[in-house]
Amino acid sequence: MSKVSLPPHVHRIKSRGREYFYYQEGRGTPQVGERIRLPNNPQTPEFWEAVRQAQGSFGPTATDTIGALIDAYVCSWPSLQRKLTDGTQKQYRRNLEPVRMAWGGLRASELRPKHVDMLIRKIGMNTPGAANNVLDALKAMCSWANGPVELLAHDPTQGVNRFPKGKGHEPWTNEQLEHAEKVFTGALRRFFFLSRFTGQRISDIVRLNPNDVDDGGFSLPQKKTGVIPWCPIFPELENEMMKWTRRPGPYLLQDTGKSAGKPFSTNQMWKALDREREIHPILKGAVPHGLRANAVIRLRMEGYTALQISDMVGMSVEMVEYYCRYADRKASGQAILREYQEQKESSTVKHWKTGRNK
Repeated sequence: MSKVSLPPHVHRIKSRGREYFYYQEGRGTPQVGERIRLPNNPQTPEFWEAVRQAQGSFGPTATDTIGALIDAYVCSWPSLQRKLTDGTQKQYRRNLEPVRMAWGGLRASELRPKHVDMLIRKIGMNTPGAANNVLDALKAMCSWANGPVELLAHDPTQGVNRFPKGKGHEPWTNEQLEHAEKVFTGALRRFFFLSRFTGQRISDIVRLNPNDVDDGGFSLPQKKTGVIPWCPIFPELENEMMKWTRRPGPYLLQDTGKSAGKPFSTNQMWKALDREREIHPILKGAVPHGLRANAVIRLRMEGYTALQISDMVGMSVEMVEYYCRYADRKASGQAILREYQEQKESSTVKHWKTGRNK
């Protein structure tokens, strides 16, 4: 059985090739409590019912409630065929809490789309992004519960819509790009060029290293999604990389302080950029994810399709089109303007009687 995260005071015992679970407070201390046997499968609602009773919640506890369904879903993660990344697991745990608070004791069979729609609308009044995240987590759980485990016979999220997307992360302006290219040095400059020309998330940029180079491009499983894009190393990035000192490990290593020579974490890279933004007001509003937008817009304007860009950046086709919506409109508008100017010039040319242009 795949390992699962067990609650406090629950212990896994292996004996003769089998696993047993017990609840015992103070184990290994003079204040050791009673040892209570639990069901053998922690991926079932019955297991969590027994844990609650051992913790002092006596009396009958429903095992077919929304709260029990959430517990069972969380316990199933290690055994899923399509693994969830650590980041996705944290997000789902957090975003399923409003669901538990609203309907934890409600029988799962009684939850209806109208209930879900009401909750999502309530959350979305102030934070539409948070409402979308809650709905996404609930949809994922219901999809699992309606599968082979057969813990649900209906989909309570059916027909419930997400809130429209906001503006999203703004790409860096031309002035910001030029300023960064002129001013940034050291690891921050490396980060800027890698982000701008690969379009990868900051969590992947800090992990990039020479071993990820694959026949003229970068190939690295994305931390958030597990997708493995193939990012061409374009000439602008290649020329910049030729100036870098060759060394083992990630391209981005800290320059100063006690951690000099150690890799950056995502948070540390954010802080480095924050310090630079405090010094240079022109960088106000410039965030790492904006460079991801710059990368896909640049590729789109050079004529690549959304599907090609998706393969290169590891972003869904839908998101590529979303980020490129302004660039596409601008390109279409400019094409119309050029056609209009050409037609106007052609119509205003005067002719001599000989047929020659004036």
